Amino acid sequence: MSASTRHLGDLVAEARGHKEASLSVSKIASDSRKVEQGTLFFAVPGTKVDGMSFVPQALAAGAVAIVGEAARPADLPGHVAYVQVDDVRQALALAASRFYPKQPEKIVAVTGTSGKSSVADFTRQLFAHLGYKSASVGTLGIITSDGAAYGSLTTPDPISLHESFDRLAKDGVTRLAMEASSHGIDQRRLDGVRLDAAGFTNLGRDHLDYHATTEAYAKAKMRLFDTLLPGDAPAVINADGPYADVFLQGVRDRGLKLVTTGSTGETLRLVETRTEGFTQILTVEAFGQTFRTKLPLLGAFQVENALVAAGLVLAVEGEGRAAEVFEGFRNLKGVSGRLEQVGDIDGAICIVDYAHKPDALAHVLDALRPFVKGKLFCVVGCGGDRDRGKRPLMGRIAHDKADVVIVTDDNPRSEDPASIRAEVLKGAPGAREIGDRAQAIRTAVRELQTGDILVVAGKGHETGQIIGDRTLPFSDHDEVRAAIAERQG
Repeated sequence: MSASTRHLGDLVAEARGHKEASLSVSKIASDSRKVEQGTLFFAVPGTKVDGMSFVPQALAAGAVAIVGEAARPADLPGHVAYVQVDDVRQALALAASRFYPKQPEKIVAVTGTSGKSSVADFTRQLFAHLGYKSASVGTLGIITSDGAAYGSLTTPDPISLHESFDRLAKDGVTRLAMEASSHGIDQRRLDGVRLDAAGFTNLGRDHLDYHATTEAYAKAKMRLFDTLLPGDAPAVINADGPYADVFLQGVRDRGLKLVTTGSTGETLRLVETRTEGFTQILTVEAFGQTFRTKLPLLGAFQVENALVAAGLVLAVEGEGRAAEVFEGFRNLKGVSGRLEQVGDIDGAICIVDYAHKPDALAHVLDALRPFVKGKLFCVVGCGGDRDRGKRPLMGRIAHDKADVVIVTDDNPRSEDPASIRAEVLKGAPGAREIGDRAQAIRTAVRELQTGDILVVAGKGHETGQIIGDRTLPFSDHDEVRAAIAERQG
């Protein structure tokens, strides 16, 4: 067994083996600011700063041992225990799973560029429909079937993650669905999670500031299936999603049990979709039976998300509960900021959506187009300090699929907002430029007429606008409602 795969007990045992160490570990930490007396400190290498540089602070705060990848530092005091591992991130995650040992009985994870939040939340709702106390973990935090909410971040750091799992299990949660981001997978944050199934939604352009290429991005996500998922656990693949063929091949190469969903899927095959108002009527063939149900959500991509969620639930609960699961579709609620209708004015509808990637924006505009009787308005921007290549792509998609486009700011961070807008506008000739996001929303709302639909894209559930190194209070929901009230007043 390599050093990087040893659990907390092994690390402590080796640290205790140091000739001058008398070790009692009461806490683990990778942030020197959280170190207390009796802490085992993991010196995690960062993208900008190496965790080894914080060892003096950790020792001053009471760390009793250090875990790192480098050889023992020559200047480390002789009485301090030190353990060298191959992969300190993985060692931290496995140690966290031992330090906080309880986990819900069944855990499923979903990865993909778009749809993770919706799939995780739909899965939680479907587990609850079957009678289980359930929870979901992801961008929206930790949400339980009884309404409790805890943290945030798509995939929390492993200590927070396992501490949360331990608490949820002690609170009686037996079913959990989690988002698995490429960052979280690549940084070993999911190592130590006892998975019972994993799902894939789709793959598009995203996080190229981190992964450099789409192939590297796909490889990071594939680790969920080729490494983290146990060999006897099923994989659920949205056969209609981009890059599905790559993930299908990866699952087959490993010999995992395969569940496919969608119109080209075989396990849960979508036969027909038709709309009735803002509801979609679905016909699905599964396990030799035909099921008809309603989905009270807009968009073909929400059908894909719901089917992946159903696949994950049935993968762990068994095909005998298919009728109950599809019946549960009728009561599914969309997550905050995902094609969320936040108001209407004089026969026009205002939607807020989190779409901040090209594929996601295209899906949202395509989903809304059938319901537009007048014009489709789109307020859109791109974040700073992120993948610059997607900016003209976002502009082009808005230009091609909406009737009225207003380019505005969306978390410019350390970049010049006008420069970001200029890059978006390269793909959207003729679009209007209004840098102030609140003003852009007010302008769009003022111009709406009967039969129009406005989508404010990019921030969704977020409640802040990041400008420089400050996060200022800002909510698309609040601004849309304020603009409607202003027009009505």
